[in-house]
Amino acid sequence: MLNRVLVAEDLYLLRDGLVHLLQAHGFTVVGAVESGPELLKALVELRPDVSVVDVRLPPTFTDEGLQAALEARRQVPGLPILVLSQHVEQLYARELLADGSGGIGYLLKDRVFNAEQFIDAVRRVAAGGTAMDPEVISKLLASNARNEPLAALTPRERDVLEVMAEGRSNAAISQRLFLSESAVAKHTANIFGKLDLAPSDDDNRRVLAVLAYLNSR
Repeated sequence: MLNRVLVAEDLYLLRDGLVHLLQAHGFTVVGAVESGPELLKALVELRPDVSVVDVRLPPTFTDEGLQAALEARRQVPGLPILVLSQHVEQLYARELLADGSGGIGYLLKDRVFNAEQFIDAVRRVAAGGTAMDPEVISKLLASNARNEPLAALTPRERDVLEVMAEGRSNAAISQRLFLSESAVAKHTANIFGKLDLAPSDDDNRRVLAVLAYLNSR
């Protein structure tokens, strides 16, 4: 069972709360750090099953968390990272997502509404999947609005792409958008065709491939 977690958060009460929440759901917290340098060192040395990382950490409170995560994944490819932030840092978020290896998630703190939602995201990322807040995906897609292949998508195909990027299965997309699974499969095939991406039965790989494509344009 994948259950070794590292927490990186500079606010003591939130950091302590995350530690207790994770422990209450059966995770082993192998470290709880509060700065970018500490995070990088802990990621490389401890190699946790998943890390919950804030974007803005000391010493400058800009993007140390994401930069540390990116550098750690360069040194240890595939380290699962779940970003938990108040902000969408598009440049580094796109670079992290475009890596294409290991589990990746990006949640916004004020849009995590219950413990079950958060714990599900942690487990999904630890297992190598994706857990993306729809608002994060919307901003990444919006920044590519002039991308010719992306512009070729229909509004419904964009809806499917956004939910797909959360790491959801075709069945989950079907329920969310009130479509039949056959309609979702058709839209998915159209998306890959228009983006020149080969279809795959592995939903997580599909999502990472799409995000990598968007990042490369």
